[in-house]
Amino acid sequence: MSDAPAPQSAYVVDELVARDIDAYLDSHQHKTMLRFITCGSVDDGKSTLIGRLLYDSKMIFEDQLAALESDSRRQGTQGGEIDFALLVDGLAAEREQGITIDVAYRFFNTEKRKFIVADCPGHEQYTRNMVTGASTADLAVILIDARKGVLTQTRRHSYLCHLIGIRNIVLAVNKMDLVDYDQGTFDAIVADYTAFARSIGIETFTALPISGFKGDNITTRSPNMPWYAGPTLVEHLETVEVLSSVDADKPFRMPVQWVNRPHLDFRGFSGLIATGRVAVGDAVRVLPSGKTSTITRIVTLDGDLDRAVAGQSVTLCFADEIDCSRGDVIATADRPPQAADQFEATLVWLADDALRVGRGYWLKLATQTVSVTVQQPKYVVNVNTLEQLAAKTLDLNAIGVAELTTDRPIVFEPYDDNRTLGGFILIDKLTNATVAAGMLHFSLRRAQNVHWQAVDVGREAHAALKEQKPAVLWFTGLSGSGKSTIANLVEKKLHALGRHTFLLDGDNVRHGLNKDLGFTEADRIENIRRVGEVAKLMTDAGLIVLTAFISPFRAEREMVRAMLPQGEFVEVFVDTPFEEAERRDVKGLYKKARAGLLKNFTGIDSPYERPERPEVRIDTTAVSPEQAAERIVDLLLGERR
Repeated sequence: MSDAPAPQSAYVVDELVARDIDAYLDSHQHKTMLRFITCGSVDDGKSTLIGRLLYDSKMIFEDQLAALESDSRRQGTQGGEIDFALLVDGLAAEREQGITIDVAYRFFNTEKRKFIVADCPGHEQYTRNMVTGASTADLAVILIDARKGVLTQTRRHSYLCHLIGIRNIVLAVNKMDLVDYDQGTFDAIVADYTAFARSIGIETFTALPISGFKGDNITTRSPNMPWYAGPTLVEHLETVEVLSSVDADKPFRMPVQWVNRPHLDFRGFSGLIATGRVAVGDAVRVLPSGKTSTITRIVTLDGDLDRAVAGQSVTLCFADEIDCSRGDVIATADRPPQAADQFEATLVWLADDALRVGRGYWLKLATQTVSVTVQQPKYVVNVNTLEQLAAKTLDLNAIGVAELTTDRPIVFEPYDDNRTLGGFILIDKLTNATVAAGMLHFSLRRAQNVHWQAVDVGREAHAALKEQKPAVLWFTGLSGSGKSTIANLVEKKLHALGRHTFLLDGDNVRHGLNKDLGFTEADRIENIRRVGEVAKLMTDAGLIVLTAFISPFRAEREMVRAMLPQGEFVEVFVDTPFEEAERRDVKGLYKKARAGLLKNFTGIDSPYERPERPEVRIDTTAVSPEQAAERIVDLLLGERR
């Protein structure tokens, strides 16, 4: 009889395999996550480095590897070796040009940690993409070509990384194989970078000599550089402290994303904990209202928790029925964040169209979305010299400091203290395109010292005394279209009917209130903003206000509409063909503009954006001014009787 052990049954084998899989999945689930970016100048080897990391961490499938080897042979890679950059440069345009354009995200893991890496473009024109990748990163790998040293984009990307709040910096001096692994070259580059880093506030960084192509000091120590005794890149990435662990030690903050009300017996407030810790029984404060309550439950998809920390998505239940909605912030009761409506901030301009000073944009910060205007920048930063230069606006990739004013207070903290409540984006109201990324510094003192004064006689009382409903009749159209003529006739008719009115004419206002403004785009925007504020005050007094302004930009007309209660803004488009308006040329302005004597004239060298859905459209080629006025009065009073 044989002494060999009896074979295990298939059931036992399957059970052992299942245990191994469960143990692996459990260990994988509890690994920490590090988000990092690779950035630097063009052709510094960012994509190659990431490809090498994926290859060395066994994150490439066999068919991918076969395709990679085939593509590398077709590209004619040196010595028939694998071109790891082809793993990451997925866009056809990137492969054709040999550069990275978009931000490529890749995932890999080691025995100790999970990683998300963003390969950011090196070209200056794609700085916006680099900022996107850096906005969620815990660490930045700044690559430098050992043959070239510190370049302009090295400085730009280092400055942006520090500005965005990345405090873990790795200086990876790449392509050491092309300089014969020379220590002197490495030391000179580190010394050069150290001087620059200190000038922008980077106090510490980790410098590594590597070769992404050859694999030196990536996952294993290189025998080619015995003079280097520090960690490999992967060793450093596995042990560096991640942002979430730091955030957990800060005061509790959770922006509310959603009011969770599945039925009448449950009401909770869902969101991602930005910083700090919260436990059942903790006293919390809801901002900006300031109402307080106590946490009774912390609900998650996997069941209730006794406590939760930064990085977890939870639903919080309160002991009291207090008002709380999306955009509010739940915070620890005794250390709440601030709320304000005026700030100083740094802006990184990401759009091809320059900043339009005074124009309304959407500001999105955490779950809060408000309307905001940006003042003329205090200065822009030259990233090469760190000079603070005067500027009237911000162009693509410019980095500047400016003051912002929101239409209502928002809950915030300085970006250096809280990236979630201090970082924001600006969105163009017409195109919905993201035009800037920003970091709040502090609220302006005047925002804290100026408060609304309660009054006993309000706009309803003023309107009741005049026995009319206030409104703004906003006449817009080209110069010479007949705006002022029709507006004047409308006011005469309303006055004859006993209505209380006031006419704000474009030319007349520029003799007083707006005499300091010119006709640049920024001045035109400010001109309309001021007129809108005056018109709003007059409607508060119960008046029917008529305004006759070219007001060429759709965004500013919508800005004024947003200042008023719904239904009180009546846009009257005096629609006159350009050729007809120029033929009339009552003031001789078109003639001057054609001769080059009048700059920024609407219709000649400055655009006019036609209203898309005006309440009233007047075709001056089909009706007389008198008929137009009759129609407007009938419409206005018919709706307000």
